[in-house]
Amino acid sequence: MRYVVVGAGAAGISAARTLRQLDREGDIVLVSKDDKVHSRCMLHKYLGGQRTAGEIDFTPPDFFESLGIDWIAGKAMTRLHCEEERIELDDGTLIPYDRLLICSGAYYLVPPVPGLREAGNVYGFRDLSDAEAIKNAAGPGMKAVIIGSGLVGMDAAYALLEKGISPVIVEMADRILPLQLDGLAAAEYQKLFETHGCRFRLPAKASGTRLDADGNARALILDTGEELECDFIIVAAGVRPEIRFLENSRVGTGRAITVNQYMETTVPHVYGAGDVCGLSGIWPNAMKQGVAAAKNMCGIPTVYDDTYAMKNTMNFFGLPALCIGDINRRGDGTQVITEEDRCNYRKALVEDGILKSILLLGDISGSGIYQYLIKNQIKLPVTGRDIFRLSFADFYGFDKADGGYAWNCL
Repeated sequence: MRYVVVGAGAAGISAARTLRQLDREGDIVLVSKDDKVHSRCMLHKYLGGQRTAGEIDFTPPDFFESLGIDWIAGKAMTRLHCEEERIELDDGTLIPYDRLLICSGAYYLVPPVPGLREAGNVYGFRDLSDAEAIKNAAGPGMKAVIIGSGLVGMDAAYALLEKGISPVIVEMADRILPLQLDGLAAAEYQKLFETHGCRFRLPAKASGTRLDADGNARALILDTGEELECDFIIVAAGVRPEIRFLENSRVGTGRAITVNQYMETTVPHVYGAGDVCGLSGIWPNAMKQGVAAAKNMCGIPTVYDDTYAMKNTMNFFGLPALCIGDINRRGDGTQVITEEDRCNYRKALVEDGILKSILLLGDISGSGIYQYLIKNQIKLPVTGRDIFRLSFADFYGFDKADGGYAWNCL
């Protein structure tokens, strides 16, 4: 059996490892446009100088050699030939497969702002190559503008502060980290970033750029008319699954690759995992998808059903936060429960006695309980603010009954 895996991220690496565990004799080829394996979650550590490229590699030094995996690095997949069961690379190389797993991830989007896509000093912050480009362009005291204040944008800002650069952050929403936090929690982080030198423009929208004779952006122009002078710009305004090479194939796609519960696409023997499937944007889930896909590729029927609400954690300037689910959701019957003291802020959204989402700022201990409750949609054994004091000691087991879960409380 010949297995081909496209992508060296969390999904692709975990899949390749699992394939070798299950098939000691099969040929495994891993293709990646990246020439270094790296943890995307640690890119800000590399940019800020706390880690080297080698130190954000999450594989052992001899990973490919010890497992007998043929790694074709620095080559991107450009086309899928379904009938011939071959993939084509950007240098024209054709690679045949018996089973194919696409873990090509996602690419960053550059907003359609005049001059932004043409400028030479505009960077994304998605891959190690992006971080390397920013690192080469950035120097102490330079002026930087970051478009977008999600986790990627704030990670980039945090890293630039470590390099002696105080960026200006432009965000269309009325607060930073709009998908991860509510207004109160976001305000706490904004104050911390401002204390360390960041400036913010929100809500604000870029409307143009001022380019120099060399085609580099020297200012980002806002819709208010304000010009933010810059030496470079980082775009962190969203990503899109990397499926452009599937345009003329028979693989079903929407905004992402369409896969079934076995991670198989609409084309037999072709599977997908990770960001390219649009199922979940978090690292552990990408790894689980890669493992599930690998097992199915080896003929071991394995269902992937871990599609519960997204979990985000962050820790800027020593203030940790955790959010599970959509903390900004609002339904007709949504109960909002909050608690606040000098060091902590907690918020839970409950519907029909079931926890839908939770936000913890400060003390984030006990998060495993909330993750389990939300994932399995279990009826809460407590009401009101007692939800913030749950522990595993409150339960000694549960029984499936009537299609749901009934917890037995002490």
